[in-house]
Amino acid sequence: MTGQDRRTYAADFLTELFHNPLDPGYADAAERRRRAVPATGWRRSAPRAVTLVTLVLLGLLLAMAYRETVAAEPSRSKARAGLVAQIKQREAENAALTEQADRLRAEVLRQRDAALSGSAAANLRNLEAATGLGRVRGDGLVVRVADAPEKSDGVTGVGGTNLGRVLDRDLQDIANALWSGGAEAVSINGQRLTATSTIRAAGGAILVDFKPVIGPYEVSAIGPGQLERRFRDSAAARLLDSVSEKHGMSFEFRKVDDLTLPAATEPQLRFATPSPEPTAAPSGSSTGRGGSPSPLGGGR
Repeated sequence: MTGQDRRTYAADFLTELFHNPLDPGYADAAERRRRAVPATGWRRSAPRAVTLVTLVLLGLLLAMAYRETVAAEPSRSKARAGLVAQIKQREAENAALTEQADRLRAEVLRQRDAALSGSAAANLRNLEAATGLGRVRGDGLVVRVADAPEKSDGVTGVGGTNLGRVLDRDLQDIANALWSGGAEAVSINGQRLTATSTIRAAGGAILVDFKPVIGPYEVSAIGPGQLERRFRDSAAARLLDSVSEKHGMSFEFRKVDDLTLPAATEPQLRFATPSPEPTAAPSGSSTGRGGSPSPLGGGR
């Protein structure tokens, strides 16, 4: 092959890119920076000084905040200890008063039975048992419900809405189903229900006659032998059984022999009274135009 037949091939774009991966402008800029005069004096030290002052001020603020927190901790601890002491004192006083009230109630019952005849005392005891003001004993049923375990989010760690939590209306449904099944006496966690009892929610607590009850909740009832079957067939039992299967609520009931339910506290009853009869206006006190006195007392 002669020299005239030889062909020369110019480097294509990819070959040039591999040989010179950077644009020439980058090299020119680097060269200009290298030749530039470096910053000296206050231009170099100013950013460092500002950073140092900022860090010092931030440290002073944190130190002052820590000092204030430490200085206020004794007063907060003292106030907290005082509140705890007051709560314990009130609880002890309440327990002592409750025990005293039980002793006085038992003494009143003994004095009453001694004063009444046998039939009258028996009749009164039956009325107290029916109204919830007397302690009762017999065979019955115990329904136990408890909240489902709390489930927290795997990412945030925050618990979501617990659909398996026991609500006040669940206890209402259980009590109503037991009454409908023939129960003669019902109590919730030892709180005897009467005709004036209330089951309500206040925040996250359930109140029975304005007294808080804590789960697990046990609804005890004394009634006939068919009480268990009637409760099992009730709408309340079917609903709670469904919630137990879907959301993990604990729900069970069992027959109990020789069950004792305490007496309820005496309710504060209020009685309506008739309004007084309207009285006739005295003679000479008519309110006609001519003889009516001035409302301000300045009549002539």
